[in-house]
Amino acid sequence: MSILLAFIIGGLICVIGQLIMDLTPYNITPGHVLVGYVTMGALISSVGLYQPLVDLAGAGATIPLSGFGHTLAQGVLQAVKSKGLLGVFGGGIEATAVGIAAAVVFGYVMAVIFNPQG
Repeated sequence: MSILLAFIIGGLICVIGQLIMDLTPYNITPGHVLVGYVTMGALISSVGLYQPLVDLAGAGATIPLSGFGHTLAQGVLQAVKSKGLLGVFGGGIEATAVGIAAAVVFGYVMAVIFNPQG
């Protein structure tokens, strides 16, 4: 059942992004949607509304970019509790460092392995 909920909720998050790009009269690009998802994930997390979604959907809520915003916000909140105001500057980076490093390393490995056709 948890796999089904993760699939449905993660899929709905992606469908909303696609609908925003397809149905809005403005020239909304995927970059706009990505930045919007990270920002909204952080804002919704900062008021405590994203964690119940994570508890319900698991990876369906943490894998999309709104989950990255949630992780950033939670990292900042934890760092502020432990380090005070200075935690604002490093908390998000500390919380997401492993994911960012993995993306850079795997991206580099794929670029070395595969030869893009220009």
